[in-house]
Amino acid sequence: MRKAHAFYLLAAGACLMPWNHASAEIQYTAGQGWSVVDANGHETIEATASAQLDRAEKLEKAGDYRAASAAYYDLTRKFPRSGAAADAQMKAADMAFAGGGYDQAYAYYNEYLTKYPKGDDFDKALEGMYNVGQKFLEGARRQMFGVKTFPSQARAQQIFESIVKAAPFSKWAPLAEYYAGQSMEKQGQPDSAIGAYQEVISRYPTDPAAADAQYQIGYVYLVESRTAYDKAAANKAQDAFNDFLARYPNSEKAAQAKDNLQTLTNRENSGAVSIAKYYDKKKNYKAAVIYYNEVIKEQPGSPDATAAQARINALKAKVGDAALEPGPEKTETGAHAAETRRLQAQVATSSRADYLGPPVAEPTPVPDQTAPGKPHLRSSPDDLAPAPPAVEPPLPAQ
Repeated sequence: MRKAHAFYLLAAGACLMPWNHASAEIQYTAGQGWSVVDANGHETIEATASAQLDRAEKLEKAGDYRAASAAYYDLTRKFPRSGAAADAQMKAADMAFAGGGYDQAYAYYNEYLTKYPKGDDFDKALEGMYNVGQKFLEGARRQMFGVKTFPSQARAQQIFESIVKAAPFSKWAPLAEYYAGQSMEKQGQPDSAIGAYQEVISRYPTDPAAADAQYQIGYVYLVESRTAYDKAAANKAQDAFNDFLARYPNSEKAAQAKDNLQTLTNRENSGAVSIAKYYDKKKNYKAAVIYYNEVIKEQPGSPDATAAQARINALKAKVGDAALEPGPEKTETGAHAAETRRLQAQVATSSRADYLGPPVAEPTPVPDQTAPGKPHLRSSPDDLAPAPPAVEPPLPAQ
């Protein structure tokens, strides 16, 4: 009987393991996993591989998945040269997965890749690893000795990255790279997530996952830009969505990308509208017209552009064209002059291409000024991810 790090669980009475239905007793040993044991704790290994296989199949049929997994794995350990060993390795992994032992299932699938690199089920083992990664990505809790502990996005990331490393040219690699990025997003690592998405595009440009990766780059930047307005992130989001539309114009996400671009444009233009209204209220009509014209240029045909043009026409009628022509302003003194200079400096700074500060949509509290709202997104980050494939990828569109 193994003593090191071993303990025993009676499946019929173990409250922490509701998936066990038969009266098999199993033992866990560090480094080797689960084994079927008798009442005295001795391994119950049959004399032949066929008899051991029969035992494992009976446990599987009884729904005792954890014990079945252990029995199949015992076959691979005790009869490694048996013709049934490779299949038993996969069955051990499948049974562990069915019983909710996702870490153990991953270990068995990964071990199959090492033991049988040319095995018939190599691709199926990758699929199993991928499915385990999805479970952790979706919030499955890791288990220690059958006890659920905590969700682990980091574990999902590790699993997906291991698939790419083990089989970079397999059909599962693009999806695994993509979902590694998803797990990084959920861990609050936007830069790392963008790096993973860029890897999908550069390594697998013709795979359907590349389109989702390109879209998601824009989405990550969009989220960053709306948290505390970051002009640089907003510009990168616009570039990413424009690249997406140029590369994948027929994607089902094209409409959503266009909506996101409009959201970004509206938010940027709302700053120009607010500044124009500020100058207008201060009766600095020359500066107001400059910003009204910017709105017209950047948002042609929009309600804001129409309103801006109407206000320009009204100002021309009020003060004349000459008073609105660009040129030196009258010298002002006092507190009003100081406030005007402060605002002008703020506007000049915010117009720089490398400006990373907050927007100038609210240069100073003005009662009639409305701060721009947060971008309205049609769906959450989870809704943007391609759904996991059932058996064959191809990546479903959202």
